Amino acid sequence: MASTHPFLSPSGTTRGDSLLHQLQAIWDETGEWSDTDRDNMLLQIEQEYSEIYHRKVEDTIKHKDYLNKVLDDFQSEIANIASSLGEDYVSFSRGKGTLKQQLANIIPVVEDLRFKKKERVKEILEIKSQISQIRAEKAGCGQSKGVTDQDVDQCDLTMEKLGKLKSHLNELQNEKNIRHQKVKSHISTISELSAVMSIDISEILNGIHPSLNDSSNGAQQSISDETLARLNESVLLLKQEKQQSLQKVQFLEELWDFMGITTDEQKAVCDDVIGLISASVDEVSIHGSLSNDIVKQVDVEVQRLQVLNPSKMKEFVFKRQKELAFKRQNELEEIHRGAHMDMDAKAARQILTDLIGNIDMSELLQGMDKQIRKAKEQAQSRRDIIDRVAEWKSAAEEEKWLDEYERRAEKARILVTQIPSMVENLTTKVKTWETNEEKSFLYEKVPLLNSLHEYNVQRQLREEEKRKSREQKQVNEQLAVEQEAVSGSGSATKKPSEPEHSC
Repeated sequence: MASTHPFLSPSGTTRGDSLLHQLQAIWDETGEWSDTDRDNMLLQIEQEYSEIYHRKVEDTIKHKDYLNKVLDDFQSEIANIASSLGEDYVSFSRGKGTLKQQLANIIPVVEDLRFKKKERVKEILEIKSQISQIRAEKAGCGQSKGVTDQDVDQCDLTMEKLGKLKSHLNELQNEKNIRHQKVKSHISTISELSAVMSIDISEILNGIHPSLNDSSNGAQQSISDETLARLNESVLLLKQEKQQSLQKVQFLEELWDFMGITTDEQKAVCDDVIGLISASVDEVSIHGSLSNDIVKQVDVEVQRLQVLNPSKMKEFVFKRQKELAFKRQNELEEIHRGAHMDMDAKAARQILTDLIGNIDMSELLQGMDKQIRKAKEQAQSRRDIIDRVAEWKSAAEEEKWLDEYERRAEKARILVTQIPSMVENLTTKVKTWETNEEKSFLYEKVPLLNSLHEYNVQRQLREEEKRKSREQKQVNEQLAVEQEAVSGSGSATKKPSEPEHSC
C-alpha cells in the first residue's frame, strides 16, 4: 500500500481530500497501480490543482486591477466634468470599504455629474441655436445650419460661459426687436407715401423682399441688413419723389397767381392741386393728391402757360431763381455760423445782388450748391474741435463759478468761526440793556435772550450730531477693513467640499 501523499490530509474535510481518498481506495481494490505510479498520478493531480488555483488567482487579480481602473477612470471623469462645469470637485475620495462598496459610492456621483453635463450641454445648444438663427436672419440666410455637440466646447460648460451666452442672446434678441420695429416703421412710411402718390405698395415691397408683402400667411418678415438698407433707400426715393411732385404743383400755383389766372380758370384746369401752395411736404397726406396723373396735368398746364405768355413765364422763372439764390445764401450763412467760420455775409449778399441779372441763373445756383457742399464738408471737419471748444467754455464757466463759490465759502467759514464770540458779546449787551431798562429786549415780538439761548442749544446739538457721525464713520471704516482681512484669510484657507455634499 502506498504511503499517504503530502497533498492528502487524513483528517481533511474538503471535497478535494474526499475525492483523493476515494481514488486511493479504488486503487487498493483494483491493485493495478504500483506505489510509484500512484505517486506520479497524485503529483500530476496536485500540479493540475495548482494550475487551476494559479489561473483563478490571476483572474481575480486582473478583476481587482479592472475594478481599480474603473474607480480611477471614474475619479478622472469626476474631475474633468466638475472642471468643465465649474464645480468644486477639486478631489474625490473613494471612501473606505471593499472595491464594490467604493464603486457603489462613486457611481451615483458620476451619474449625477453626467446628468448635469448633459443638461448644461443641452441648454448651451439651445442658446447657440437661437443665436445662430438670429445671425442668419440678420445676414438674410433664412434658416441657420444646425448646431451640434461639436459646436460646444466640452471643456467650458461653466455658469460664467452660460451667462455670457445668455447675455449675448439677449443683446441679439433686443437688436432683432429693434429691426422688426424699423421694418414696420419703414413699411408704414412707404404705405403713406405710396397712398399720396397712388403707387402700388405691393410692387415696391415685393421688389425689396417677398416676405414684406406676404406676412398674412405666417411667414416671418425679413430683417436682414440688405432688407433694411433697401427699405431705407425706398423711403428716401419716395420722399424725394413726393418733394419734387409737390414743388411742381406749388410752382404751378405760384405761376397762376403771378399771371393772374382766376380761381375758376384754375379749377377748370386742375381743381385737385388748389390749396397745396402753402403746404409743407409732411402736411400733404390726402390719398392721390400727388398722383402721377395730377403731376402730368400740372406739366401740361405749365407748358400751356409758357406758350400763352412766354415773357411772363420768363419773368416768373427769373423771380423764382432769385428767391432760390437768396435762400441758398441764407443756408450758406447758417452753416458758417453753426461751425463758427468767418464769413462777410454783407459783402457776400452784395456780390450776389450784383451777379443776379448779369449771369446765367442756372450756373449761379449750381455754383452756390457747390459752395454749400464745400461749406458742409468744412463744417464737418471742424465738428470735433467745435464740440471740444464748447466743452472747454462750459468747463471754464464752471471754474469761474467754483472760484466765486470758494471765495464766498472762505468768507463764510471765517464768519462762522466768529459766531460764538458774536453770540456771547450780544448776550452780554442785551443783559446790560435789560438791567438798565428793567424790561426784556424784544426782537420781532420775541425776547432776544430766548432766541440767543435757543440758537446756542441748537448749535450744540448740531455739533454733537456731527461728532457722532464722524465717530460712526470711523467705526464703519474699521469694520470694513477687519471684514476684508477676515474674508481674505478665509478664502486662502478654504478647504474643498466633500464630493457627496457637492453632488
